[in-house]
Amino acid sequence: MSGKRPAPGTGADGDAGAVGPPACRIARFGRVVADIERAERFLGVACGFTTTGRVEGDRLFAELLGVPGAMTRRTHMRLGNQEIVLTAFDPPGRPYPADSTSSDLWFQHLAIVVADIDAAHTRVRQAAQVMPITEGGPIRLPCASGAVRAFKFRDGDGHPLELLEFHPESTPAAWRQQGRARIFLGIDHTALAVADTGRSIRFFRSSFGLTPAVQTENVGPEQSRLDAVGDARVTVSTLNPAEETPHLELLCYETGRRRPSTTAVSNDIAATYVVLQTPDLAGTAQALAANSARFVSAGIRTMADGTRAVMILDPDGHRFIAEEARRPGRHA
Repeated sequence: MSGKRPAPGTGADGDAGAVGPPACRIARFGRVVADIERAERFLGVACGFTTTGRVEGDRLFAELLGVPGAMTRRTHMRLGNQEIVLTAFDPPGRPYPADSTSSDLWFQHLAIVVADIDAAHTRVRQAAQVMPITEGGPIRLPCASGAVRAFKFRDGDGHPLELLEFHPESTPAAWRQQGRARIFLGIDHTALAVADTGRSIRFFRSSFGLTPAVQTENVGPEQSRLDAVGDARVTVSTLNPAEETPHLELLCYETGRRRPSTTAVSNDIAATYVVLQTPDLAGTAQALAANSARFVSAGIRTMADGTRAVMILDPDGHRFIAEEARRPGRHA
């Protein structure tokens, strides 16, 4: 693994990038599940999440996700300061592709920061229906990546997750303040596979105001074991929202299958989404249209609580909700 460098678009390479709308913040993450009670139990028992609320049925929410007429059940859960929303659809969509790999373009994991990865790994492996991605136990990555220890796995629905333990000397400020009373601390980032790093950086910067930060070239046997991708070679690019935690990471593999996304409908299990809050929804929607984003919802929709939002696809088919930042509370 080579050393870190500024990502394209930070100015270090002379490319200032397009000026976009005000920076968004990542409000929460959404995952589609087949059995919402099973998924809730898993995240609670295996990963330390707590349930904060449930929503039964929501016609307007289904319309936002481009599945008009579908019935939904949602469970809101928190880990530290981060939130995840589990959604079950009736009728359900297709299951997660059984032969998925880390390099397929529908791949998107959530990275959970832990105080003790050995204890976290043991607890996760004791939970039912966990499918390891990483070969062997937790991997210590080279010093160029901060010497983190990591382990990737899939839950019962096939969604990928990562356990992440930072080295004491390179722990980000947001996690140094957490203390070590708990094993599972919170969600550091979501990482998604992309076909073209430059294209994705331009899209997220000019659409959502995300700022390119650090970029690394990850290679070597440790990366291959972590991702279960032979001779892995992946460019990892960090994009920071208005608040750096949680943030977005782009994974551009030069090796592996790199198959395009086949998730066509939002009730498919692989249809993970990220909710970004913006102070200027109209401006963000205009920027998305100018960047040829594919709109899932029929334009801006108004939810039952009055919040306005829109769902789009990024260039590789990952789903994002741009939500109007108007007041605290649970939304999409």
